[in-house]
Amino acid sequence: MRVFGIDEAGRGPILGPMAVAVVALEHDSALTLSHLGVADSKSFGVGSHARERRAELAAEIRHHAVVSACALVSVEDIDRYVFRGQLNALEREVACGLLSSAAATRDDRIICDGSRLFAPLRRHYPTLEAIDHADSIHVSVAAASVLAKHVRDEAFSVIAGRYEPEFGPIAGGGYVNAATKRFLAAYQQRHGELPPEARKSWGAKKQLDLLRS
Repeated sequence: MRVFGIDEAGRGPILGPMAVAVVALEHDSALTLSHLGVADSKSFGVGSHARERRAELAAEIRHHAVVSACALVSVEDIDRYVFRGQLNALEREVACGLLSSAAATRDDRIICDGSRLFAPLRRHYPTLEAIDHADSIHVSVAAASVLAKHVRDEAFSVIAGRYEPEFGPIAGGGYVNAATKRFLAAYQQRHGELPPEARKSWGAKKQLDLLRS
């Protein structure tokens, strides 16, 4: 039996896209990936070593999974939904699209990370399980977590590389931290506006105002 896992990465940053992944595993592939060390992506920590380890595991996941797919959600789409208070609806729409593309059926076992977030999807998939911290319990969800985080890491690396010649290395992964605030402030001071990769709905302008105060 196929077990589909769904998880996201990059829901909270102020800079860059969000990634949502689906991974479907059969019994043998789940055992293999578990033995290879697939676990909740957050358990690997941060830094270059963690990124390299997730990249290695993402390749193994793609090799062993029955289905593996990841969608990047643009800053423009995030802003459009967040300004309407519908980020959860956006994430559910992306998850449904991934499941549809993966030809998931109403009889497949589907496990999503987040009870309140994903429970409404049961009207499409009645047996869907929406569980808090599912990435710590089910290998398929952990695999989706790793894949989403890896794809998001790659996307942010492209953003950081785009601006490094002008502003130097951008640390912090785009989350609301001192490094990201310094980059946003320097960009706005030089160009008179925020970079297109900044989530306006995340209060990027407010964060800069706080930095200056």
